[in-house]
Amino acid sequence: VQLQASGGGLVQAGGSLRLSCAASGRTFSSNAIGWFRQAPGKEREFVAAIRWSGSNTYYADFVKGRFTISRDNAKNTVYLQMNSLKPEDTAVYYCAARKLGSGRYTEVADFGSWGQGTLVTVSS
Repeated sequence: VQLQASGGGLVQAGGSLRLSCAASGRTFSSNAIGWFRQAPGKEREFVAAIRWSGSNTYYADFVKGRFTISRDNAKNTVYLQMNSLKPEDTAVYYCAARKLGSGRYTEVADFGSWGQGTLVTVSS
């Protein structure tokens, strides 16, 4: 599966952005898409994930109530709606496909086929 992330940009604190992750190729090779982020000098961290079927979603504690992950199966696209953005949300955001057989939905090691990343900058 190939993933293309888009939608990043510069926004003021309190603002909103919607990221998109378009999947192509062997989309059936994964049952979930996750969003991760990496700030300068920090490790990549989990943000949110969603399964391609059903209603299961997963969120990091620091985004609960602010970010919403959703999907459009017809378009093979996963979205991350980010509201009430904070300067500490500044990072490169990546989407990735969960590896089949993985037991977890929130760990970097359980995801692959990483997209190229999209930069989100939140100014104070």
